[in-house]
Amino acid sequence: MREFIVEADGGSRGNPGPAGYGSVVIDAATGETLTEAAEYIGVATNNVAEYKGLVAGLKAAHQLDPAASVHVRMDSKLVVEQMSGRWKIKHPDMKPLAAQAARIFPASQVTYEWIPREKNKHADRLANEAMDAGKRGLAWSPSASTADLDTRAARAAAARESSGPPGDAAAGAARARAALAGVSGGGASGTSEAGETADRRAASGVASGATGSVASGAASTGARTPPVGWAAPADLGAPATFVLLRHGETALTPEKRFSGSGGTDPSLSGVGREQAERAAAAFAARGTIQAIVSSPLKRCQETAYAVADRLGLDVHLEEGLRETDFGAWEGLTFGEVRERHPEELTAWLASPKAAPPGGESFATVSRRVAATRDRLTAQYAGRTVLLVTHVTPIKTLVRLALGAPPESLFRMELAAASVSAVAYYRDGNASLRLLNDTSHLR
Repeated sequence: MREFIVEADGGSRGNPGPAGYGSVVIDAATGETLTEAAEYIGVATNNVAEYKGLVAGLKAAHQLDPAASVHVRMDSKLVVEQMSGRWKIKHPDMKPLAAQAARIFPASQVTYEWIPREKNKHADRLANEAMDAGKRGLAWSPSASTADLDTRAARAAAARESSGPPGDAAAGAARARAALAGVSGGGASGTSEAGETADRRAASGVASGATGSVASGAASTGARTPPVGWAAPADLGAPATFVLLRHGETALTPEKRFSGSGGTDPSLSGVGREQAERAAAAFAARGTIQAIVSSPLKRCQETAYAVADRLGLDVHLEEGLRETDFGAWEGLTFGEVRERHPEELTAWLASPKAAPPGGESFATVSRRVAATRDRLTAQYAGRTVLLVTHVTPIKTLVRLALGAPPESLFRMELAAASVSAVAYYRDGNASLRLLNDTSHLR
């Protein structure tokens, strides 16, 4: 028999107010996300939204395998206790929803578990994406969602943490399933007296406070936190997530000319402006960007302001995000540099400490970018920030996140207006979540 984990959540910005739900079905054996569901449901209470999230999650699991065993995990004590039969359902809005949920699977196939809110980030993120889309008059789209992206890396890390020594695959898989289900590693099994009192009031028909949603217009940005080394998982909080957008094309881009910060500062071409608008539309659809920071160079500012105008955000300029100064090579093609500066080019390709004549070495850029990273991660802890910058800074952030050698800069491809993403945790660990995504341009 297959085993599914259903995580569900719902929220209302006002209670009652604009509401939405999110749910995800996870393969209990592998920890992989199988399907997601989210929907803006108009004006409703938190409890109604949470029940609708449960119904959607159970329906999605049933479509995958009606004979599966399902373990539901929610941060709503009310829903968990009522569906487990320990609390009575008195509110008229919840009775039909509870009955609908109970009909989807036989009771013998479903178990319920309360989890703290910080362990329900995936479903919470989906619910907030749905509410953000509804606010813009749009329907939630799975293709625009980043909820799975924001939790996949942490899940993989948790699975590796639980896998045990090499050769013990069966025991490792069992521990991974247990960790995912919250039965090991310090998973919470109860709630505070105040929280339980509030849920009991809700069970009697008195509206409770928000139980699983961000009550503002900004979406939740947290992900399940990865373990530190081989120790027990620590509660590191939500990471600072840098969404890295390379600027759109300039006239120099298709010709593959060196275009850094040493004198050449071209504007976006017509193609580049169109790319910037497409990126802006994609970020608006996702609704996850909370701040925008840009290189001061013109091509980045133009790209950043295209996104900022769509999102209604300010653009903060950061000198540390500027491109490498290529000195005498600015505006030249690689072939032209090889003809005019063959010895300098050979040295530059061989060592990150070598610089173009009158320009910067990659080692210098790496120190600048690392210092900027440290400053911005502290400033934007727990938030999702769009960094509009250039090829070398983006590759450097990726390289440093992976602990890769300097020569890896020559082994990455970054298209104009491509999107990458890195999450930074409070313990200093980083997680590469996306690289060179151009799907928004197609």
